[in-house]
Parts: sequence; structure tokens; C-alpha cells
Amino acid sequence: MTAKVAVIYYSSTGNVHALAEAAAEGAAKAGAEVRLRRVTELAPEAAIDHNPAWRAHLEATADVPVATLDDLEWADAYAFGTPTRYGNVSAQLKQFLDSTGPLWATGKLSGKAATGFTSAGNIQGGNESTLLALYNTMHHWGCIIVPPGYTDPSVYAAHGNPYGTGNAASDDGPSEQVLAAANYQGNRLATISAQLLRGAVPA
Repeated sequence: MTAKVAVIYYSSTGNVHALAEAAAEGAAKAGAEVRLRRVTELAPEAAIDHNPAWRAHLEATADVPVATLDDLEWADAYAFGTPTRYGNVSAQLKQFLDSTGPLWATGKLSGKAATGFTSAGNIQGGNESTLLALYNTMHHWGCIIVPPGYTDPSVYAAHGNPYGTGNAASDDGPSEQVLAAANYQGNRLATISAQLLRGAVPA
């Protein structure tokens, strides 16, 4: 039995988008049916135009479907991506998460596997704090958190943490090592979700 995985993210200048694509590719390699979705941009036009890279990325990804609650109900597993905002989840992704009350109230989010990934302006920019803050919502939903831990060489190669792929943002985008870690994380999520669907105990 294969899993249905929703990779839902917010990205301003493209680093988290690249991680999302890598995670989606990894999930697909594990046999999952994958939906890649971005959340709605909330920032004012003036703020976006102040940063040419922000405007360019918004236009370049206009064809990526916008996430809806239907995507959450459809999926067996979730991979959420966000840049860090003072060590916390971005307002754009948080607004989407805050809209899930109707699904939460009817138990439609519980028992599903979930993981997260993030990007900050530098290595010590709050990546771990952001992931832990993101998982607070998953705990309330009753999800089964599937972090990468240190279960694959790609995590070590990316100088990663056990909570989820973290990136130090750059104009060149995530390194090959970080993308490989995100790819592994998506693969692990899909694999464990499939095991849960079969009633198997994940390793």
C-alpha cells in the first residue's frame, strides 16, 4: 500500500521551495502519490517589491497550486516547509495551519505521519526552534511525527539536525547535501506512512 503525501510550504525567495521539491521527489521515489502545494502569500505588495528576489520567486512559482484543506483531508502524510521567522513558523504557513479547525474538530488530521523542514539566514538562525514550533501544531492534530533523526548518511553530510532538514539560505539555493537530506526526509516520511497504512510497526 502506498501513501498519499502532501508537501505544503511557504517560500519567499526560493530556498524552502527547493527543499519542498526535493522532499516531494523523495516521497515519489518511495512510491507515494504526491501533491506539492504552496500557501497563499500574505505580505503586502510593497514589501515584496522591496526585494527583487522575492518578487521573482513569487512570479516563477505562480503555477504551483495553492494549498487547501482538501489537500490535508486527502493526504495520509504531511511534509511542511517554512522559512524561520525569529525562530518561529512564517505567518503565511501559520495562517494556513490556523484554518484547519474544522478538520481537527472532526478528527480528520489525527493518526497521519508528519514532518517539517526549514531555512534560515544562517546556520544558527533558528532552524531547530522553528521545527519544534511547527511540530506543536502536529501534536495538537494527533499526528505521528516522523523526523529524520540521524538515520541516514545524508543527514550527517548536510550537517543536519534530528528534527528536520535545515538550510542556511543563500542566493545559490540549498547545497546538494542539504537537498539530498530533504530528499531522504520525504522518502522516509512516505515509507513510514505506508508502513502505518499496512498496520506495520515502523523501524
